[in-house]
Amino acid sequence: MIFITAKFRIRPEYADQWPDITRDFTEATRAEPGNLWFDWSRSVDDPHTYVLVEAFQDDAAAAHVQSDHFKKAQQTLPKHLVETPQIVNFAVPGEDWSELGEMTVD
Repeated sequence: MIFITAKFRIRPEYADQWPDITRDFTEATRAEPGNLWFDWSRSVDDPHTYVLVEAFQDDAAAAHVQSDHFKKAQQTLPKHLVETPQIVNFAVPGEDWSELGEMTVD
C-alpha cells in the first residue's frame, strides 16, 4: 500500500473550521476506488495543526492526485494554510494497520 502522512499548519482564523473546509475533499477521497483510509487528526500540541493519515492500494494513489476533487483542493485549500504542507510518503507491505505488540490488550 501507499501510506501517506501530511502535516497542515492552518491559519488561526480557519483552524476550527478546517474539518468543514475539507469535508467535500475528504468524502470524495474516501469514496475513491483503492482508498484504504483518509483520516484527519488535530494536534494536541498546536491547535492550528492537522495531520492527515491516508492510505491507498498501490495502484490507486496516482489516480487520487489526478482526480477532479484533488485538483480542486489544490486550488482552494492553500489560502487557508500558513505554509506548504509537509509529507511522508512510503510504499509499505499490506493493506491494513498492524497491531502494536508492545501494548497488547488481553
